[in-house]
Amino acid sequence: MCDAESVVHDNARPVCILGLGLIGGSLLRRLADPAAAEPRPVYGYNRSPGTVADATAAGYDATADLASVLTRAAADDALVVLAAPLPALPALVVAVAEHAPGCLLTDVVSVKEEVGRIVAEHHPRARYVGGHPMAGTAESGWAATDPELFTGAMWMVTTHDGTDPDDWLRVADLARAAGAYVVPAAADAHDRAVAAISHNPHLTAAVTATVGAGESELALRLAAGSFRDGTRVAGTAPQLQRAMLEGNANALLNTLSETIDRLTAARDALRDHGSVEVIVDDGHRARRRYQQIAAAEPAPIENVRVGEAGWAQELRRQAHQARVWVG
Repeated sequence: MCDAESVVHDNARPVCILGLGLIGGSLLRRLADPAAAEPRPVYGYNRSPGTVADATAAGYDATADLASVLTRAAADDALVVLAAPLPALPALVVAVAEHAPGCLLTDVVSVKEEVGRIVAEHHPRARYVGGHPMAGTAESGWAATDPELFTGAMWMVTTHDGTDPDDWLRVADLARAAGAYVVPAAADAHDRAVAAISHNPHLTAAVTATVGAGESELALRLAAGSFRDGTRVAGTAPQLQRAMLEGNANALLNTLSETIDRLTAARDALRDHGSVEVIVDDGHRARRRYQQIAAAEPAPIENVRVGEAGWAQELRRQAHQARVWVG
């Protein structure tokens, strides 16, 4: 069994972040901040020289040389974080396999089964524990980064029965150092959940924006809170949205089908009976339940020592009760 104390409090081990956009750049800034609760050595890579120039000008350790940063990570036994869009991951994983094959690997991508498949294909011997911080904005790039982006956010850490406990603790500690709560989950459960609460809303936001804009300029002038809040994520760069949504196609197809079925039933009820009672009442109850969970201080996972028999299964079980791991 692993020594949890040695993992959780070892903040001297470096972190290497591949991709310095909104998520990766915000993580770099948070970990490098000497005023942070757990600052640690951190450096990053971005293929765009402009992004690297902006990051280094702000005082951060960044480079556009992928081979050199991974060679450095291998020498440091750094935790390597994949923080690029899904289509860019195969090339990055190939580079990790070549230059830093022994490094623990994690990611911050919004789908988990597809990332797992990419890692298995291009770096089959990788030590990999997936992650996904539920944080972001409609903006992207280094200019949008914020070291407080993850404060109080939920950060899913992949938790399978075969996960190495030391590796899991190291990735979970990264999330905690960023200011987030850890939500343990299996990859498939995560992808179904985010399809319902993140990816499907991107599609409905796109539809709402399209219908509203198609009505007239008058409609857009009158648009207020409902339209603004309901279409916020439609303002995300289209290529980033597509990479996320298409990368979780199977799970998204299920939630999209349910959405279409419910809207069709509401349309038919309105046409035939003049009522949208069912869909409005169901939505109101669901929203109230979300508000109750979101407003409450997250309850911590209890009575689990990472590394003991059945630890991963028990973490997942309690996470399905809305509990979080806090170390």
